[in-house]
Order: sequence, then structure tokens, then C-alpha cells
Amino acid sequence: MSSTHDAAQPFQVSGVVPSLAQIGDFGPPRTEIGVGALMPWNGVLYVQNYNSHKARSGSGVSLRRISADMTMEVVPETLGVDGTYTNRFVHYPTGRLVIGPQVIEEDHTIHVVPELQEHRLCGTTHHLQHPDTHVYVLTMEGLVFELNMLTLETAQVWDLNEELNTEGEWKVHYKDCYTAYGRFIVCSNEYGEAEWAGERSRGRLAEFDGETWRILARKPYTAIAGRGEFAGTIFASGWDRASAILEVYTEADDKWTRYRLPKASHTFDHKWQTEWPRIREVEHERLLLDHHGMYYELSPWAYGGRIWGVRPISTHLWVLGDFCSWRGMLVMGADNASPSTGHNATTAEPQSGLWFGKTDDLWSYGKAAGWGGPWWEDEVAADAPSDPYLMTGFDQKVLHLQNHGSTEACVTVEVDPRGDGSFGVHHVLTVAPGELSSYVFPAGFSAHWLRLVSDRDAVLTAQLFYT
Repeated sequence: MSSTHDAAQPFQVSGVVPSLAQIGDFGPPRTEIGVGALMPWNGVLYVQNYNSHKARSGSGVSLRRISADMTMEVVPETLGVDGTYTNRFVHYPTGRLVIGPQVIEEDHTIHVVPELQEHRLCGTTHHLQHPDTHVYVLTMEGLVFELNMLTLETAQVWDLNEELNTEGEWKVHYKDCYTAYGRFIVCSNEYGEAEWAGERSRGRLAEFDGETWRILARKPYTAIAGRGEFAGTIFASGWDRASAILEVYTEADDKWTRYRLPKASHTFDHKWQTEWPRIREVEHERLLLDHHGMYYELSPWAYGGRIWGVRPISTHLWVLGDFCSWRGMLVMGADNASPSTGHNATTAEPQSGLWFGKTDDLWSYGKAAGWGGPWWEDEVAADAPSDPYLMTGFDQKVLHLQNHGSTEACVTVEVDPRGDGSFGVHHVLTVAPGELSSYVFPAGFSAHWLRLVSDRDAVLTAQLFYT
């Protein structure tokens, strides 16, 4: 292989370029180094890596810059800027990029904001009152700052632990924020055995309308995204013990609707193991959703207040901090190997890779499969339809229905083949008290969405397995 070819094509293994790996120090302290944010900016790709908790001297965290020739450099102004940073946002009115605690000008001049450096930063978005000059910056501990993009002055606006009745550092991880349609939206992803058992509900999806805060859901959520005020929608991804969740705001009817999706793996069923699965626009006017071990296509548009452009692509076990499109490629940044204070005895120094490919490569990953459903030991009201549950894009399908109550329940299986909320009866399933009934869908049968309706008040579990 010629040297010219080597220069043009750096060594890579299945899309991973080892020379671009993020490598941290052996320690002490032993930590992790993951890719928290990826952002193309005026010809280069910025990589913001992170450690496991605030500043850890000597962990190797810094902002990196990858050029078009696939060489990487440490941004010297950020040496010693060390912590957990996963935020990135382009503020077009001032022509500046926010990534981590840095503000970057169009000519790549770097400004480090000292007041933000000490915090774990997880989201940046438009300011409601001053969108041309300010942005909001969210910390994992639930503090919200406003940042003046011209002067770089900061001021704390809220402590969300007070506004939303959460518990701050080590108790709740705030994960993302987003602004559109006159609302500032935040989420946190607290989830452990107490949440699984229904004994506690610390997770939040909440919005501020300029006057008051409103809690939309007391469940774990990890990502919020959309196409600004262009497509009429906002998406938020979360989960509970029953299934993965996609919450959708539609401008046309000014409301949120909950949809449910399969889980591809239970290894994401903890706040520390979800990290930062994203919803990103990776092709022109098309969204890619990474959610609970599965990739989905996601259309930004809704018609009649409903969405149906959701299709599973493939399954995976990657912990992905961020992904983006850059120079015609899909770029993914992982959290691959974390010693995490020594708990991972098979890993020496922390290290994480970057994957370069094209979006269509995702279809060569694990075939779409998973499980979940609308109910898990839920108190179901008579004649009240369940949340819609995704049905399209999977092969074999079976429904398991359990009755935890003391009276027989008759449950109607309704399907929506058009995706516009027009559900029709497909099957009726009767389940005796304390019993389980199963129904195997005909081979090749599918629709966009499925929902269930009980004929009486009951305590029911409904889980579907797609293989």
C-alpha cells in the first residue's frame, strides 16, 4: 500500500480509526473518558470528551479538533478544562458554537467560560426572552444558567431541584434541554430498582412556558430534540419498566402524546447505563433516534397531530454519547472502556473510539428485535385505550397478557394500519384472574401502531415480543 494511499485513508477497523481514539490517563484517579459531544464547525469536527464526575486532575479530558485530513489535535486553550461535558449548540444570531464550557467563534477562536467549567454540563439551547443574545445551559445537578453569547457573562436562573421537586447531585441526573414553541423543556433520567418496583419516581420531563414550570411526566427521559420551529414537533425519549417511550409535542394541537417502543436490551435500564442516547438530524430533514439499544428512523413531521414515520433500523450495545453528520459521513462517538475507579478490572487507561461510516451502514447491525408493551402490572380503567405501541418493522410478533386481578378481563387488540390514529379491532383476548393468555399474530401481519382496551377496571400486564 503506497504512502499516498495511507495518507488519504488512515488505518481503520470496521469504521473505527484507532489514531482518533480518546485516551485518558491511567490514573489515579481512575475514571472514564467518553465522547460527550460531536459538532462540525467551519471545516473541522470538534470532539468534547468527558470524565465521570466534574474535575479530575490528570484524567486527560480536553477538547479535540479533527481536520479534513483525519488528523486530530488537542485544543491547547482547553488543557486543564476537565469535567463532564456533553452539551453542544450553534447560536446562529452571534455565529458562535457552545460546546462544553467553551464558546468558539467562526475563526475558531476559543473562549473558556470559567463559571461553567466547574459544572457537569449536559444541555444548551435557545433563551426564551433573549434568543438573539443569550442561551440556557443545563447542568446534570439541575442548575440552569443563562449565558450571554456576546459578553460571556453567566447568571443562574433556576435550581430545578426546587422547581421540580428532585434531589440534586448523585440523586438525579439531568440529561438534556430544548427550546421551541414558547417552551423550555428539560429532562432527567433517574432510574433504579425503586423506580422499577414503582416505589419512587424521580425522573422528570418538564417544561417552562415563560411563567410557570409544569411536570409532564415523572419517568426517566434522556433526550429532547426537534427541528426548531420548522416541523411543528418536539421529541423526547425515555422509558419505564413496561417499554421505551417516545413523547411527542405537536404544535397543531398544542399537546404532548405518548408513544411506546420496544426495548432492544435491558442493559439500558439504569440511569448510569443510558448515558446520552440522542435524537439527531443526520441526513437532510431526517432524524435518527438512538433509544434503548435500537436505532430508529424518525420523521420530524406530524400530520393530524399523529406521527407514523418511526421505523426500527437495527439493534446495538454501544454506549453513544453523540453522533452527527460530517463531510458526508455519519460519525459516532462512544464510551467504550471505563475503569470507573477500578471497578472494571480488565481496563487499564480509559479509552473510547470514534466510528466513521454512512447512515445506511446501520442496517447491517443486529436485526431489529425487542420487547415491551403498554402495561406492566398497571391499574387499567375500563374502555380506556392504552398508549400506542410500535408494531411496524419487526418480523414475528406475540402478545402476552397477564391478569393480576380477581375478575376475568376481556381485552381488545386494536391496530392502526395507516398511522393516523384510526384504530380498528383485530382480535379479542380473554384472560382469567391470575392467568396468562398469549396471542401469536399471523405471519407477515403488521401495522404502524397497536393499542389495547380492557372491558373493565383491572390490573394487567401486556408485553409484546418481536423476534
